[in-house]
Amino acid sequence: MSSRATFFGVCDYDLSATLSSGQAFRWCERGGAWDGVVAARFVKLLQVAGGIRAETPAPQHDWRWLADYLQVGADYGGIIATFPRDRPMQAALEACRGLRLLRQDPWECLASFICSSTKQIVQIQEIVGLLCQRFGEPVESDGEPRFAFPSAEQIARGTETRLRACKMGFRAPNLLATARRVASGETRLDQLGAMPCAEARSALMELPGVGPKIADCVLLFAYGFQQAFPVDVWVRRALCHLYFRGRHVSVARLTRFAASHFGAWGGYAQQYLFHHARTTSRAAAQRARKP
Repeated sequence: MSSRATFFGVCDYDLSATLSSGQAFRWCERGGAWDGVVAARFVKLLQVAGGIRAETPAPQHDWRWLADYLQVGADYGGIIATFPRDRPMQAALEACRGLRLLRQDPWECLASFICSSTKQIVQIQEIVGLLCQRFGEPVESDGEPRFAFPSAEQIARGTETRLRACKMGFRAPNLLATARRVASGETRLDQLGAMPCAEARSALMELPGVGPKIADCVLLFAYGFQQAFPVDVWVRRALCHLYFRGRHVSVARLTRFAASHFGAWGGYAQQYLFHHARTTSRAAAQRARKP
C-alpha cells in the first residue's frame, strides 16, 4: 500500500541538530519542518512526539530509502555508551543529545564536500543549491521548484565555466575532473564500502580536490566507517583546547589521539564535538553582540 506520509517511531532523535550539523547541505527549516531532497524525492520532515513524520508529494510504496538515510534503526543508546566519560565529551553529549549521523549517497556526499573546501556551511548550501538547479533533474515538489542532486555523468558533461557560475571558484576544476573519473568508471564509488577503511581512504584521496578531511567526511557520512575522524578547523580547535590545554598539536597527532581515545564509534563522537564547538561559538558571538 502506498502513502504520501509515514511515521518513524524513534526516541532520542534530534532532527534539527542532525540536519543542521554540517553533514548534508540540502535541508531548509521552514515553520518547524525541514524540507529537502533525498534519493531524487522531495520530502518534508517534522519532529513530533515519539518520532519523525515524513511527507512526500508523490505516494511511496516503500520508505526504506528514507529510513536508511535517517538511520532511524541505529542503536543510539549503544553508540553513545561507547563515548569516553571525560568532561568534554559528556558536555557535548548533554548539549547535543539526539544528534544522529545520516547515511548519504556516496556521490552526492563526495561532490558536496569537494565544494565545501574553506567554505562556511551557509556558503556550501548556496553552492550545492545552484549546482542542483543548473545540473539536476526537476523533482515533484510542493510548488517551489526542486531538483535532484546531479549525477556524476550530468556534471561530467558540463564545463568548468558552468560550474564556476555556481559560485564554487577554484573547486570547479576539481569537481569536474572527479565527476569524469566517476562517470567513466575509473573510480568505482560502489566498491569503496567493501574495502578496509584505510584502502578506501587512499582511493578517495587519489581524486582531485580530495584531501584527508574530505575523504574522512565521505567515509563517515556516506559509508559509515567509524574509524574516520574528520579534523577540520572546528574539531582541531576543540581537541587542542579540551584535551591538550590549548597547545598547538598537529593533525596527525590529533588523529592518532582520536583513534585511541574515542573508541569504536569515534566518528560519531567527532560529530558531537564539531556541532557542540560550532553552536557554542555561535551562541557566544550572539551574546557578545547584545547591547
